[in-house]
Amino acid sequence: MDILYLLIPLSTVLALLIIGTLAWALSGGQFDDLEQQGELVFEPGEVDAAGVPIRPRTTR
Repeated sequence: MDILYLLIPLSTVLALLIIGTLAWALSGGQFDDLEQQGELVFEPGEVDAAGVPIRPRTTR
């Protein structure tokens, strides 16, 4: 029974940490355009030395 005094606060902190990380990713635009990254594989274009596609900068 005494272990609950440790496990309940730890699980609450862990749940808040997970929710905070998800909120941070959502506000940072991590999930804004999921399909564009998948379509980059099929588009021919330039790549840098590491093999990362070089995309032209778009204006917002």
